[in-house]
Parts: sequence; C-alpha cells; structure tokens
Amino acid sequence: MKFEAVTIKDIAKALGLSTSTVSRALRDSYEISEDTKKLVKEYAASINYRPNPIALSLKEKRSRSIGVVVCEIANSFFSQIINGIESIAYDQGYNVTISQSHESFEREVLDVSHMASRSIDGLLISVSAETKNFEHLQKLHAQGLPIVFFDRIVPDIETHKVTTDNAAGAHAATRHLLENGYRRIAHLGAAEYMTITQERLRGYKNALAEKQIPFDTSLVKHCTHGGMLEKEVQAALDALLALPEKPDAILAAADKLTTNCLRYLQKNGIKVPDDIALAGFSNSDLTELLHPPLTVVKQPAFEIGRSATEMLLQLIEARRPVTEFAHTVLPAELVIRESSLKK
Repeated sequence: MKFEAVTIKDIAKALGLSTSTVSRALRDSYEISEDTKKLVKEYAASINYRPNPIALSLKEKRSRSIGVVVCEIANSFFSQIINGIESIAYDQGYNVTISQSHESFEREVLDVSHMASRSIDGLLISVSAETKNFEHLQKLHAQGLPIVFFDRIVPDIETHKVTTDNAAGAHAATRHLLENGYRRIAHLGAAEYMTITQERLRGYKNALAEKQIPFDTSLVKHCTHGGMLEKEVQAALDALLALPEKPDAILAAADKLTTNCLRYLQKNGIKVPDDIALAGFSNSDLTELLHPPLTVVKQPAFEIGRSATEMLLQLIEARRPVTEFAHTVLPAELVIRESSLKK
C-alpha cells in the first residue's frame, strides 16, 4: 500500500473546518480563536501531521535544508563536527543532507552538484585531499549559493571559514617530544598543498627552530590521501626507517595517519615508545584504549560544526548582501599519554 501523508485538507474534513482556518490555526494566526487553535493543533499532533516541505519551500522560496560534504563520516573528527552542525541546524528548522567525498575530487564535484540541484539553501564543506581545482565551488559561490568552509578551506573564496589552530597544535606536540629528549622527529603529513598540512608543518618547524634543531627535509613525508590508503603510510614509513639515521619519534599530522602509523610500527615489531615515540592528531576516544595509549592533538570538532553552521545560517537569512567575512580559529588541545613518554 502506498504511503500517503496527512494533509491540511484531511484535518479540515475531520474537524468540519475550512482548509484556510486550519492553515491559519497551525500558523498561530491572531485571526483564529484560541479554542480553535488548540483543537486543530491537538488533532494534528494526534495524527502525526507534518507540514509538506516542498509546499513550504515553494511558498518561502527556500528548501530549509543545508548540504554538508566531508571526507568520511566514520572519521571521529568529522562525525563530531556533524553532531555540532545538527545541534544548530535542526533547532533552527533546517534539515541536513550529508555526503562523503572519500578524499576523491570527482566524488566531491558530484556530491556538490547533486546537492545544488536539490536546491539546498547553503553548503558546509571540508574539501577532499585530492581537490586542487576549486572551480565547482567558485561557480556556485559566484551564483549566490552561501558556502562556509571548515577544517580544509579554500583561501581564495571570500566567505566565512572555521578551522583549528593547526600550527599551534603541531607546535605543542613537537615541543612536547623535544622536551622529552627526542631529537630526530619525523613529520608525517597529508597532501602538501592542503592548508591544514602546511599549517601543521609550520608549527613543527617553528618548534624545532626554538630548540635550534636544524630542519631536515628527509624527515618529512606526505601521504596524499591523509592515511586512508594504508599503502601510502607504509611507503612513507619504509622510507623513514631506511634512513641512515632513523627517527626517534614521529608526529603524525592527521587522524588516519596516526592510527595507521601505530598499526605499521606494531606490525613490524617496533616498540612504542621504546624504539620510536609517537604523537598525532586524532579525535577518537579509542586512542586512550590502544597499547600504548596515544598522545594526541584533539580538535574542538563539535564547536567547529556549531560555529560553521551559525555562520552559514547568517548568510542564508541575511536580508542584504554580506561583504565582511570571518575566519574563526579555535584552539587545539594536546593530550599527553604513554606513546610519547620515555621510560
């Protein structure tokens, strides 16, 4: 049997009222008596009536929905961001449509195109690791679609952006390793053209400079897909461990890089931290349950989601064109555990 949603006509027929009276009562119009409003609203609730979103969007010229594109929902960082997004969006009467790029540029273009064709009111996006060409986003932005970037941003598109203080997070982790006596600290990063990779590398280099330790390019390796492909991590670590003077510590500058780095070291019988210390970026609660528990830089993911959504809704609901934009930078937190401590 085909599902048929309850309509205003059904309520009007059941209560012996006109459709216009029911419509006004549901909108809490001053033209309708309080008794009639109460009757209509209680009956509507009893039969699980919901307004038709298509009809509402035609009337308001809005879909009251926003699109969200992330690389991977299973990544704890992005799942926490989505929780933050939904905590604001639903309270403000907006639905959320989520797509995953899986770090693919082609997938991202398809996701964004599909969302735009479904008449979303605005877009929240963290660009994929493969994305170097931003034309698909620039066109939509030029056409007037409100867009807010979070985490992985596009500097050349003038709009609101929300990020973590990546440089400070990497600096704190590197300084911690240096203060614990490590001197050959490798840096394992994502695609080198990404903003987060550049910022985290800068924080690492600044911490070395403060301790007057020369920057060694051979200790820096990049994984284009940010650790999602285990073979990339393996190739990078193979190269590091083949150096005449091996690293005594590793800073993994992305969530998947951190966990796959630990997996590689354990698989190859390399003890952490006895043989090599390890610190990384991760928002997973499981990092404290691993053996050894991991030292991590945690990002304020939930707050990133909330802040980005508030900014997007401001753009959507603005009555005049917005010409001034903010780049919100939230602090990271270093959580020190056994993986980076000398015994």
